[in-house]
Amino acid sequence: MVSAIIVSNFEMTGDPMSKAVIVGGGAAGMLCSVYAARNGHEVHVLEKNEKLGKKLYITGKGRCNVTNACDTEELFPSVMRNKKFLYSAFYSYGPYDVMDFFEKAGIPLKTERGNRVFPVSDHSSDIIRGLTEEMKKSGVHIHLRTEAASILTENGAAVGVILSDGRKIRADHVIVATGGLSYPSTGSTGDGYRFAGDTGHSVTELSPSLVPLKTKEAYTWELQGLSLKNVKLTVKKDKKILYQDFGEMLFTHFGITGPLVLSASAQIGDVLKKSGELPAFLDLKPALTPEQLDARILREFEGNENKQFKNVIHVLFPSSLTPVMLKLGGIPGEKPIHEITKEERLRFRDLIKAFPFTINGMGEFKEAVITRGGVSVKDINPGTMESKKIRHLYFIGEVLDLDALTGGFNLQIAWSTAYLAGSSLS
Repeated sequence: MVSAIIVSNFEMTGDPMSKAVIVGGGAAGMLCSVYAARNGHEVHVLEKNEKLGKKLYITGKGRCNVTNACDTEELFPSVMRNKKFLYSAFYSYGPYDVMDFFEKAGIPLKTERGNRVFPVSDHSSDIIRGLTEEMKKSGVHIHLRTEAASILTENGAAVGVILSDGRKIRADHVIVATGGLSYPSTGSTGDGYRFAGDTGHSVTELSPSLVPLKTKEAYTWELQGLSLKNVKLTVKKDKKILYQDFGEMLFTHFGITGPLVLSASAQIGDVLKKSGELPAFLDLKPALTPEQLDARILREFEGNENKQFKNVIHVLFPSSLTPVMLKLGGIPGEKPIHEITKEERLRFRDLIKAFPFTINGMGEFKEAVITRGGVSVKDINPGTMESKKIRHLYFIGEVLDLDALTGGFNLQIAWSTAYLAGSSLS
């Protein structure tokens, strides 16, 4: 239930500086509405769903990774495209501004591994509640189940929107905060790209990003449900390393997923699309050098010379991985330890340090955390988020051609661009 003001008409009330219509009641639209209203504008948020923040509700597995508690300059390496465009946005409204906003809104936060910031409650609903209450305090008008069909323009300026029921809503400013194509079940159906195209803006190629990855080998599908922590994933193209990092991942019935994999998808997507498949390797013991791992294996062998290989090596990795490791390792599971040669042992060690498989596809928009591509930033003023082509028309958040890795960076893009637009209305 929305606690902010919900009005049934769009007539001007009081004597505001101007009237602004924000299309989309997600993260960017909600925050933008607060700052626009605080600056004296009459603000109307149009949300086609039955409630605000529907996609925000499921982010971070329902916990909502609000931002990343790093210094502003540390944000840029995690942005995949158009980093320079975000200079003004990030320096105007950085991670600590976001944290301060929610703390003051009565939502205590905590910082976890990798500087990821979450509400202390671990409930994304608290973030939505904090935003909604700030909207209420600021006098924002919320219109649920209200869908914008197109942008009204006159003489090269946005002057309002036309709703799906045919009503025309006049306004001094229109802000598009419709999100991308990811998680279409939450209402992200690409409306903003259509608005952009209809008003003469360029939209770059759209593709899912931060998605699970598909694998070629049947033995990876056999590991469905196996979760691995503290492993290193490496993806290559010929001899070049495209991606390498430590973290958590999960095997699925079609491939792999998890934080490590989602971040990889953002960095290898373009190359994978061209090449069709890429070799990947998992280091199951990244904390050990090859020499240290060999010494560890020898310690397991000591005193177990007459035992079968399969009954000794299972302590080195999760038991569900043992059958596949035996299949790939070339040593029969029944073979006694004392019959294993040094060459066989070292080959098995190398398998633990570089468990191989082939990535041959990416997940779809319904699985994607974000959309790669969007409204071309060449058409947008980076200091205000206003269109360079249509006056008084703004684009913020995921609808823009901006995307980043996991860790709170994509929401930070939403907050920063939203703040700039909300603070720039005249």
